[in-house]
Amino acid sequence: MSSVEYASWAITATNLPVHARNPIHTDEGGRAAGFPGALVAGVTVYAYLCHLPLVAHGTAWVEQGGGEVRFRQPVFDQDMVTVSARTNDGSPVIEAYTGSPQPRAVLQPTMNAGRAPALREGEDLQPVTITVDTPYGSDYAVPAGDDLDICASAGIVHPAVWPDLANHIMHEQLARGSWVHTRSIIRHHRAVAVGSKITIVPRVIERFFAHGERAIVDMHFMQNDEIVTSIEHEAIIDLSATA
Repeated sequence: MSSVEYASWAITATNLPVHARNPIHTDEGGRAAGFPGALVAGVTVYAYLCHLPLVAHGTAWVEQGGGEVRFRQPVFDQDMVTVSARTNDGSPVIEAYTGSPQPRAVLQPTMNAGRAPALREGEDLQPVTITVDTPYGSDYAVPAGDDLDICASAGIVHPAVWPDLANHIMHEQLARGSWVHTRSIIRHHRAVAVGSKITIVPRVIERFFAHGERAIVDMHFMQNDEIVTSIEHEAIIDLSATA
């Protein structure tokens, strides 16, 4: 991937009302957690990061690529986000900035995610089955201001849908009060047509304390018996918890 040119891109961050179910994405909840206001959801920032590999690689990245994303600092509503790329040891690194010297989020993309790893031993959560269509379809990033039409033209699910569905698992089955998505390793194993029925199979593989209680969850996204996406998802599920 190092020979590919990634053009910088900028957008005004949008805090979507749909994410207000997590209090930290509201002004009141953000201030209660020590921030000046509502945090823009990590999956929205991830959708902005996805803009560059989608432009550079098209649907090929959605079919077999992926990467690791880390959220380092909050992005707030109406922040101007600049997404740019640099090279580290010959590999691309995509970063989101809001004017400060340090990136707010970092994506290390790959064009070859490889085979899906097996779910590691741990605590099984409840599987969830969903039809991937609006708001979990090709137009996922449109409400957040990115109208790139690559996924819509191909009729396939936008790559940011998968960590958002992983967040749904965290919110419904693990989180207590305000919580924060911190990191994901996302592997695409094939593109998925809008309207497909997908079953998410989640398993908690680690719990620990660092600035609150954290959980790492392995997830397989299944269409029939095929794994179409796999994710290792980490979040602070309880900001008030101490060891």
